[in-house]
Amino acid sequence: MAEIEEFLKKKAEEGLLRQLRPITSRRNSRVYFGERVYLDFSSNDYLGLNGHPKLVASAKEALEKFGTSSSASRLLSGDLEIHHSLEEKVAHFKNKESALVFNSGYQANIGILSALYNRDDVIFSDRLNHASIIDGIRLTGAKLLRFQHNDLNHLEDMLKRERKKYKKALIVTETIFSMDGDRPHLEGLVNLKDKYDCQIMVDEAHATGIYGQNGSGVVEEEGLADRIDLIMGTFSKALASFGAYVATSKKTVDYLINTCRSFIYSTALPPVVIACNLTSIDLVKEESYRRYNLLKCAEFFRNSLKSRGFEVRGDSQIIPLIIGDNFKVIDYAHRLQEKGYWVLPIRPPTVSQGEARLRLSLTFHHNIQQLQRLIDEISNL
Repeated sequence: MAEIEEFLKKKAEEGLLRQLRPITSRRNSRVYFGERVYLDFSSNDYLGLNGHPKLVASAKEALEKFGTSSSASRLLSGDLEIHHSLEEKVAHFKNKESALVFNSGYQANIGILSALYNRDDVIFSDRLNHASIIDGIRLTGAKLLRFQHNDLNHLEDMLKRERKKYKKALIVTETIFSMDGDRPHLEGLVNLKDKYDCQIMVDEAHATGIYGQNGSGVVEEEGLADRIDLIMGTFSKALASFGAYVATSKKTVDYLINTCRSFIYSTALPPVVIACNLTSIDLVKEESYRRYNLLKCAEFFRNSLKSRGFEVRGDSQIIPLIIGDNFKVIDYAHRLQEKGYWVLPIRPPTVSQGEARLRLSLTFHHNIQQLQRLIDEISNL
């Protein structure tokens, strides 16, 4: 117990103690906490689809037809036709041969990586990749080499030195980085993948639904689907549901079904969730105005903060306002919350030391007037 008390004391002194804050409810970029209502800038419901009538109707229909649970893993009796319908739709959406659905983004990344790579291999990972990617790589036993964020020159230097020492090689990146809101030079990474005989995996969790003509993501927008080996993403952000997927070759999917422990040993996602995922992909295509309005507001917000001298990063719907000091960012967040804005501080180890920030996450429900008022409040901190 003394060890636990010392840990908690140290974290509190460093401004790094994490605490849960149970919210009564949230809807349409509003958070209901205690007796107050806040304008939410922490949600990943980027397209504002949570609660969409078509999603609610799909959920009700599936609930009445299938009940509340799949009740078994996919390899036992939990494998329903609706799961296969979703995988076919995802494969078409991502312009790949096949797809496989997972229970979460975390389970997808740790399962895919640990099934496909081992201690004879090497994995080159962007330094800012999500924790689930890093944990997945650790499970492989492969050599992990982290290149500087979005630095093609650094990556190529490492490829020149290290690639020939290993059997298989993988380059892995996000297409929209969750804490910096920026994107990689994806075509440059694909060119290096071809040049040095590697595979490439991309995590489109924060890009799916927002980029590309059909809303498929950055891979679609840049026309690179046929050159990327593994396209992973989630249903829990812009698609306003739950679960994850990988889109790849049929041979790879068949291999994962037989080797991927996070897939094999998990109860299948409930049909009600699968039904929502199917409908949300349709909504992304049908209501494209949502992503266009979102990105227009994000550009306004980012440029306005920059014009007032703030350090902001990225070029997406995720706008990090860099503060630096852990206690200062907590103070900023509390003061904005007092003004009615649900803005939360992001601190190490989620981001690097000295890079504490307010992660301002925009959704379709935000408008220019609301953003202008928040800009004014931030300027007065």
